[in-house]
Amino acid sequence: MASTITTVITEDRAAQTTDSAASATSAAAGGSTFSLPLYGSPGQPTPAERGQGPFESYPYSELLPKVFPKAHDIGEPLEDFVHIDPGMRALSHPDPRKFLKNATKLENFCPTIGTEVEGVNLAKLAPEERDELALEVARRKVMVFRGQHDFFEAGGEFWKEFGSYFGRLHVHPTGGHPEDLPEIHMIYRDENTVYYDTENITRGMWHTDMSHERQPPGLTAFFLFAHPESGGDTFFTSGVEALKRLSPGFVEYLKTLRQIQSAVDPIQVTRNGTRTRNIRRPCVTTIHPLVRRHPVTGEESLFLNPEATKGIVGYKKQESDLILNFLYDHIAGGLEGQMRVKWAPKTVVLWDNRVTMHSALFDFAGSPERRHGARITPQAERPIPALDGIQLD
Repeated sequence: MASTITTVITEDRAAQTTDSAASATSAAAGGSTFSLPLYGSPGQPTPAERGQGPFESYPYSELLPKVFPKAHDIGEPLEDFVHIDPGMRALSHPDPRKFLKNATKLENFCPTIGTEVEGVNLAKLAPEERDELALEVARRKVMVFRGQHDFFEAGGEFWKEFGSYFGRLHVHPTGGHPEDLPEIHMIYRDENTVYYDTENITRGMWHTDMSHERQPPGLTAFFLFAHPESGGDTFFTSGVEALKRLSPGFVEYLKTLRQIQSAVDPIQVTRNGTRTRNIRRPCVTTIHPLVRRHPVTGEESLFLNPEATKGIVGYKKQESDLILNFLYDHIAGGLEGQMRVKWAPKTVVLWDNRVTMHSALFDFAGSPERRHGARITPQAERPIPALDGIQLD
């Protein structure tokens, strides 16, 4: 059996990120299977517009994930806080969609999830327009804003201010961030750092971000500084639609269930010691409802995460696995509630983490092109059970 090598950017490699990306470029020139196009495909963004080209001239090199947790430097667990969703204020606006009045394009990806927007400048929204944005994202689940040049150029302090309007900013427990920007979670993949996972049929996995926290994220923003010419898309699916597709009696049963979610423990993080990765905070175990209610729209949604859900409270493993695996398969196969985002320069995607799941597609493995992006992750309320009276503590 052929051996498998998995490489990711970790603390001990953070200082080598520049060399890694540069070697990817030089590998292409030296006869790699893939080669960087000099001018791009007709009608498509140029390599420079997509953040490709020599690493020495890469305009976002200062935003690479360079700062990682230190060994034995573990901070305090996150404290609970009172979250007030900005979308609640928009419910009383005469026109809660007024912030879209100057849009030059409004197109739904499908009836149940996702809207693509052009002509709305996220960086210039007034407070009441941000409230309306929060409500519209909650209703549409995912919104894709194109042409956000001002948002990209505004920089880290603006990104923090923008995100904190929607909730307390979350700091990733294991991931890297740029200098002085711990609240901005960065991802970076290239020819040498993309995930290679031959233990599974696909590298994709439906998940919801940081769901193990007592107060998981709500409205979330993600944007790419660099993306491949093709590949690296992001898929989203609606937990609301997935729930609606189930039989009413089964839904009522699911509402009675609670799940155990846990953060990745140090052994998993280090892959049994095969790589260096530390944690910023103690690992937490949380009880969440399996079906939650959105505090603004009132919609009910499946809320589970194969990366964090360990089992159903009070059930034996085989019983729990039977239910959870059915739900995972149901979510994966529910095409009626799914959409796919193809990345383009200066695109910002906003989604409601409470009622969606997503998965990146690493189909560009082996390509010398980089995929580099940032996530702003405001936390929201503790999940509200869809069934009144469910005890979470």
